[in-house]
Amino acid sequence: MTSEPGPLRIGPTGPSAKALCVFVHGRGQTPEDMEAHVLARLGADDIAFVLPRAPKGAWYQARAVDPLTPVARAELATALDHLAAAVAAARSAYPGLPLLLAGFSQGACLAIEYVCAGLPAPEALAALTGCRVGVPADGRARGAPRGLPVYLSGADADPWIPAEAAADAIGSLAGQGAVLRADLFPGRPHEVSDTEIAMLRGMLDDVAAGRTPRMEAPR
Repeated sequence: MTSEPGPLRIGPTGPSAKALCVFVHGRGQTPEDMEAHVLARLGADDIAFVLPRAPKGAWYQARAVDPLTPVARAELATALDHLAAAVAAARSAYPGLPLLLAGFSQGACLAIEYVCAGLPAPEALAALTGCRVGVPADGRARGAPRGLPVYLSGADADPWIPAEAAADAIGSLAGQGAVLRADLFPGRPHEVSDTEIAMLRGMLDDVAAGRTPRMEAPR
């Protein structure tokens, strides 16, 4: 029996690292996919990236927009434990460095749930095409720290994250006191656009410089 490979680590390993980014991949993707399609476009040579790897290619099996079943709750809890361990390991490897938590698609949903669960908070969150997992009637966690800078993106006809689910996430995060910028892109495929890359790069630059992310990249 062979074990699955562990997280992917990219970037500086010594004092040249100015900040950390834990980036969570989506359903059916790998950390290597995120490296090719997102991180390679950032040009962020002073950022240490840690990309956790979902067992069997998915963090949970249910659709994010479906009501939470007992099985889905258990899978989500396991995924949150996995992500919390990745964040803790990154913090331990680079003590004192600021950390931006980011993700795409299912990875963005998991990153949102991480901050809402009240787990040890990052300095900022970038949820690229994400939403809350479950529906409001599920009594979802609302433990995000007040003042957390959050960027949330989506598309008006995304096949995985409907615009209504993105709007629900915006309302949930704003209601928890997040400092929020949200972009909904017309006609954008299920991918990370150049505008979102510019936003993520700007947030990383701000975090690396010890600033609160301004989230001012042009739409």
